[in-house]
Amino acid sequence: QVQLVESGGGLVQAGGSLRLSCAASGLAFNVYNMGWFRQAPGKEREFVAAISWRGGSTYYVDSEKGRFTISRDNTKNTVYLQMNSLKPEDTAIYYCAAQPALNSAPVGRMTPQYDYFGQGTQVTVSS
Repeated sequence: QVQLVESGGGLVQAGGSLRLSCAASGLAFNVYNMGWFRQAPGKEREFVAAISWRGGSTYYVDSEKGRFTISRDNTKNTVYLQMNSLKPEDTAIYYCAAQPALNSAPVGRMTPQYDYFGQGTQVTVSS
């Protein structure tokens, strides 16, 4: 049974930082690309960042470049999202997701490209 368990969310003031973690179990973590998505109230789930299965390539939505950093530790089956200079508009539930790393398939930026999602962790940024 695949499980992705996010942690590290919370309430932070604008300009602050949070580090999200996602612990994976029940899958061969080191052959999965991993992504972070978020969903604000009344909005669709949107792509935030992704990292390739060996960690050699990272991808971000343009609005987050320079503020967010995705990383992974394949020895711990964990992916991280470091978020700095947080803004109230970053308030959302953040989900990690796993995509099997198939030959020639690009690292996904869309939810249908991912096989598994976690339950999410709430991030609230106050102004």
